[in-house]
Amino acid sequence: MRPAHLITVLDTEFTSTSEGHHTPVMLWGPPGVGKSQMISEVAARHGVPLIDIRLSQMEPSDLRGIPFRNGEIVEWAVPAMLPDTKRHGPEGILFLDEITSAPPSVSAAAYQLILDRRLGEYRIPDGWAIFAAGNRQGDRGVTYTMPAPLANRFSHFEFEVNLDDWVAWAYRNGIDDRIIAFVRFRPELLFEFDPAHNPVAFPSPRSWEFAHRALQKFEHNNDLRLGAMQACVGPAAGIELNAFVANLDQLPDINAIIRGEKVPAPKEIDLQYAVAASLVGHAIRAKDTAEAQTIHGHILDYAGVFPQKEMGVMLVSDMHRAIGQDIFSVPQFADWSNAVADIMLYS
Repeated sequence: MRPAHLITVLDTEFTSTSEGHHTPVMLWGPPGVGKSQMISEVAARHGVPLIDIRLSQMEPSDLRGIPFRNGEIVEWAVPAMLPDTKRHGPEGILFLDEITSAPPSVSAAAYQLILDRRLGEYRIPDGWAIFAAGNRQGDRGVTYTMPAPLANRFSHFEFEVNLDDWVAWAYRNGIDDRIIAFVRFRPELLFEFDPAHNPVAFPSPRSWEFAHRALQKFEHNNDLRLGAMQACVGPAAGIELNAFVANLDQLPDINAIIRGEKVPAPKEIDLQYAVAASLVGHAIRAKDTAEAQTIHGHILDYAGVFPQKEMGVMLVSDMHRAIGQDIFSVPQFADWSNAVADIMLYS
């Protein structure tokens, strides 16, 4: 399932705790695609705490607690990391990360916690949702087969990498326009992981964020920039990204486009992707300013300049996902949509 749909599932599962309809959710997917980050975003959007428990680093007693003698009986000290209304609040998310990397003795200790929302005398507060994530066995991580009794305690969703969803996330999170443009230009490199070769660095949604950071730090250091890119996304993708960035000095004057001047589209397809990504970035930065409609209008005018209408459709689609309904109030939107009606309706 694509990330945009999974976010809706997780949002709904969290809010369903108040109605007693919550089912623990298990996210399956390869490393680096953003499973953990997605759950963090859900917690942040609802303004609730997130308790992240890495089961792969635990012993069974870490969950069950330590026994102690109370008179003639033995009781269990509840681990402080488990959700508690007084310490953590009445609502939140309990995230069991790396659950498929936990040894069977640890996952067995989690059975009752996940299904019955309790361990011995301890109970998870009613307002807390339970989410889990893990890699599949073919992903070359340290994984164990999930026991049937544990698997049967979850609803299961497979994480599907989606380019449009990643681009929307990247714009929201300030990823460098050049990184976004390159991934648009080479979409097959958004995620390229071959478990048979067990690579150290490889292209993934997580590592493209690392490449963004590397570009900020080493952009003007020609001796180190290529190596920094390769350290994040692997040797081949790093070479391509570095060449792409180096070629961007041939871009047309983006500020002239923003001012509404007539600027021809570049002939090279990689530069067209770079122009489109840069313009979406300018559209985001102009949102909620006094010049927003003017700037957005000039960008929509330029969307019709590309030799291929599909490039303009991509630009406006990304712009719509980034700035929302505001785009429909821009006068040039109607003219642009009429000009590409054949593409939108029949392609």
